[in-house]
Parts: sequence; structure tokens; C-alpha cells
Amino acid sequence: MKEIQSSKNELIKATKKLQQKKYRQQTQTYLLEGFHLIQEAVKAKVVLREIFISQRGLKEWPDWIEEHLTDYYLVSDEVLKALTTQPTPQGMIAVAEMPKEQSEAFAGAWLLLDHVQDPGNVGTMIRTADAAGFAGVVLGQGSADLYNEKTLRSTQGSLYHLSVKSGDLLEIVPMMQQAGKKVFGTALDKAAKEYLAVERLSDFALIMGNEGQGMTPELLMLTDQNLYIPIKGQAESLNVGIAAGILMFYLLE
Repeated sequence: MKEIQSSKNELIKATKKLQQKKYRQQTQTYLLEGFHLIQEAVKAKVVLREIFISQRGLKEWPDWIEEHLTDYYLVSDEVLKALTTQPTPQGMIAVAEMPKEQSEAFAGAWLLLDHVQDPGNVGTMIRTADAAGFAGVVLGQGSADLYNEKTLRSTQGSLYHLSVKSGDLLEIVPMMQQAGKKVFGTALDKAAKEYLAVERLSDFALIMGNEGQGMTPELLMLTDQNLYIPIKGQAESLNVGIAAGILMFYLLE
């Protein structure tokens, strides 16, 4: 254990830069805040480069820290506040390594996100895909960064329970179809089918589009079938995360 009391410490200043996407990409590392996310990362054998713990953290999780951590920094509340965007730090922050990109066979059910920009929506859909039994999630171009602090928090650790990757959906969708996977889009048009009329499957992909604009026209033209959820009340639309949850739990047999 080492101690750092000042937020002006060089390691702390370098670590704070990971709040910005460009530094995360440069270093291939990201910040994990809070006991639950760090606990899930440890379970998933994610490489943690540094762990910063306050006195509050030592008091709240002494047994877990003793069992799982051999090296960490004991830091002041000032230091922890410098490393978080949250008003009240949770007592533990870690620097984690991003996983190396691997080739993917895309077996099972996959959720594809097309320009879903809100980090909370992206994180929630990853968490819901995990709960529904999906094999993975692909963040298409224009979607929120997986390692954004709000995205990570919204996943509640589910990013470690299934495959999450980024990619060009215009390339990935044809690849999936060539492998025999059916690809569903989501749209409100005459050619779309009510989701309850679709046969449930174990091997397919579901695309959810941008919060305001929906799916891009190019992707809509590639899908095997576009689906919609009928609205029975007076609401104009559903939140994209809620709609994704309904469709994922129904479609996966």
C-alpha cells in the first residue's frame, strides 16, 4: 500500500485525463468507479493497473480488499474527488485495461446499436441484453463510448458478462446474414411487422436506432425484417432502452 494525499500528484493528474475519450483511446485504459464495478471487473479477470481507495473504502470493504488486492493506493478524499465526475465519490476507483479486439463468430443473439448517443441508454441496453441472455452487443458508429463514465455506471457490470464491441454495422450486418443469421431492424413504416407476429429465435440480430431519428436508411435497407411495437396509449414513442428490452425478451426463445 502507498499513500497519495494531494490531487496535484503526477499519477493523479495523469489518471484524471482518462475522463476524456482521447486519453482513454491513447492509453487503452479507462476509469472504473465504485466497489460493484471493480468487484465485477476482478471477477472477470480484467487487468487493473492502479486502484485508489479512500479511508471510507477501507472501512466499507475491508475483507474484500484484504482477499483480492495486494497493491493499491490509499488516497485522501481530495484525490478521489479529483478522479470522479460524481459529487460524492464511492470510496474506490481503478484504472482498467481495455480488452484487445478479437475476431467474433457472432453466435447467438446480438444487439446492434445504430447511433444511440445517450450513454445511459447504451449502458442500460447492455445491462438488459445481459439479463435477456444475449451473446453480445455491437456499438455502431455514432453510439456513445462504452468507457464513458455514465455508460459504465449504467451497465452495472454487465459489460463483463457478455461480448461488447464496436464496429461498422454496414459491414457487420451483411457478415451476419451471410452466416445465416436473421437481422431485425426497428422502424415505423408500412413494411414493418408487429413484433408479436414474429417467430421467436435463438440466433438473430436486433438493431436499435438513434433516440430521435431512428435507424439510418442504409441500415434499414439491409435488414431481413423491420419490427415495431404498437403503442396503445397516447405517448408518441417509447424510450429506446425500454423498446429494446421489450423486443429482446420477446424475440429470444
